[in-house]
Amino acid sequence: MKKIIVAAAALIKDGKIFIAQRPADKKPALVWEFPGGKPEAGETLPQALRRELQEELHIDTKIGDFICQNTYNYDFACVEINLFYARMTNPQAAIVDNEHIATQWVSVSELDNYDFAAADIALVKHLKSLFQ
Repeated sequence: MKKIIVAAAALIKDGKIFIAQRPADKKPALVWEFPGGKPEAGETLPQALRRELQEELHIDTKIGDFICQNTYNYDFACVEINLFYARMTNPQAAIVDNEHIATQWVSVSELDNYDFAAADIALVKHLKSLFQ
């Protein structure tokens, strides 16, 4: 089975976490996720995450500590997600998302109100345990 390694951000601002909904044409479709993406050749996961946030959200970020990892076997691939803390270097900057169909800033307690991708559910549970 094909393995996909992903770096994802727990992008935090004013006590809220940024989440995004995947488009219908990307597997898994229409579910919520933490933004991020796949590393290119020679990139570390934090470098890939910073680049992906710039490309997808048009923001500059400082990538912080590693939070946790989860591996999930979808029918199309085995996905390994590595979650890192991230913050915008300019918190007043507007996020311009060109990858997702919807975005939200939510509190940790509100995360359960969203249908997350199966690979992200363990990340949500871990984040909730950190903020209780």
